[in-house]
Amino acid sequence: MDNFEQALNALQQGEVIAYPTEGVFGVGCDPDSPQAIEKLLTLKQRPVEKGLILIAASYEQLLPYIDESQLTEEQLQTVKASWPGPYTWIMPASDKVSDWVSGQFDSIAVRVTDHPLVQKICLAFGKPLTSTSANLSGLPPCMTTEEVEAQLGDQLVAILRGETSGRDKPSEIRDAKTLKVLRQG
Repeated sequence: MDNFEQALNALQQGEVIAYPTEGVFGVGCDPDSPQAIEKLLTLKQRPVEKGLILIAASYEQLLPYIDESQLTEEQLQTVKASWPGPYTWIMPASDKVSDWVSGQFDSIAVRVTDHPLVQKICLAFGKPLTSTSANLSGLPPCMTTEEVEAQLGDQLVAILRGETSGRDKPSEIRDAKTLKVLRQG
């Protein structure tokens, strides 16, 4: 069984995996499984209130998690025009989104990735993954498989082997309602 199948099986069984993204390695799991998210937050030592990003292969995969009715056509077009790419947008969350994902907010952070390996696993999994940088709270994000293994290896069932897209920063975060940049990319 190759590494891709191992990572996909881990996701399907409610486990947390690490995977390369545009800039850094991410850790993620099934966004609809509170048990999987609890494992992720424990592993990262991250408070649930902060919320998580969803990363997807297409806008269609994110639609169930977004309340489009709260956004104008112009706002939606601006968001869609930036994708696929290293842009994370804060958008109104739908009723499907649990507090496990949105944290203390009524919004959700979402991204359509241009990373081929992440697209492939989201398509195979059939939905987005949660995405947060692969590192313990307070430590710098991992940039390579080796760094992930050193920091988190004993706690992960699978690390999807691959390269990041070579960006040296996490994704830019923008607000879909105000179109303001919240975190520089």
